[in-house]
Amino acid sequence: MSNEKTTITWKNHLELCKPKVVALLVFTANVGMLLAVPGMPPIALFIYATIGIGLASASAAAINHFIDQKADAEMARTQNRPLPQGDLSSANVLSFAGVLGVLAMLILVFQVNTLTAILTFISLIGYAVIYTVYLKRMTPQNIVIGGAAGAAPPLLGWCAMTGEVHPYALLLFLLIFVWTPPHFWALAIARRDEYAKVNIPMLPVTHGTEFTRLQILLYTILLFIVTLLPYITGMSGLIYVIPGALLSLGFIYFAIKMMRTKEDKTAMQTFGYSIVYLMLIFALLLIDHYFKYTIN
Repeated sequence: MSNEKTTITWKNHLELCKPKVVALLVFTANVGMLLAVPGMPPIALFIYATIGIGLASASAAAINHFIDQKADAEMARTQNRPLPQGDLSSANVLSFAGVLGVLAMLILVFQVNTLTAILTFISLIGYAVIYTVYLKRMTPQNIVIGGAAGAAPPLLGWCAMTGEVHPYALLLFLLIFVWTPPHFWALAIARRDEYAKVNIPMLPVTHGTEFTRLQILLYTILLFIVTLLPYITGMSGLIYVIPGALLSLGFIYFAIKMMRTKEDKTAMQTFGYSIVYLMLIFALLLIDHYFKYTIN
């Protein structure tokens, strides 16, 4: 019985970390680390930076669970989370988040570099406090402004390897920053009634689904342009830009499909595609980088 309870508690704490979201964030951070150097980065530095950024992301996710627990209890998508279900106490969640955050900062300060630690801390506060506490409930542009925190990992990864904020790192940041609104708004369209129920002013709630669909289309067109920038600036080559452009056109296709088909199913398909898109774009950047390194 004790082992079963321990397993359940462990699973609850793992859920607080939003492992799927954190995995994507850490993946983009790792790509940033690998793109920052011509060959392979120092393995110890790579591991410490990965752990530090991952723990900070998990800490922010746990704080988000704590702040959103009342809203989560009223939304079908989130009502089975540990806090609404009473599986964990608020004090437990805050303590857990605090431990993760402190460990992250200690690792980054002493094993990586101070600049990365500072930028990671700013990102943590940006998501867990500024976005979750204020922006999320204040403005329908919450995702646009708050997206800066979610776009930070590749910049953090680059900084972890070099100790500086390079223009190419900012370009990786821009990719995710522009990707974020159409990604989340597609989900928000499908879940608009739940957001309205808990008074969260997501764009489909405040401006309607037609306006939101148009914004998604406009952002995917902008994202297509941003996707070309790594090639235009010399950061990457044809191995990246050709399939990258096709992936961006695919995103535009789904956005147009959303304009023509008003079903929530289409919105969720777009949401799903957006995740695949981001993973493949960053994978292509990495493949292109090492191909150029190999032939040079």
